[in-house]
Amino acid sequence: MADCNKSATGKTGDDRKTYMSSCLKGEATAPAKQLTPQQQKMKDCNAKAGDQKLTGDARKTFMSTCLKG
Repeated sequence: MADCNKSATGKTGDDRKTYMSSCLKGEATAPAKQLTPQQQKMKDCNAKAGDQKLTGDARKTFMSTCLKG
């Protein structure tokens, strides 16, 4: 458990759950593909919009502003 926990550093949410499940079962996992900077920015902005429970036009405006800055 400790080894899996250490190697899961930096993973959050569903990614962490999936990784921990595989690791604890002893399954070999393929290294995760690195996200491009644009993909990472999109992921971060999307998470922030979700945390704020934004929908519709408010979400669109937030995402546009977030991705530009």
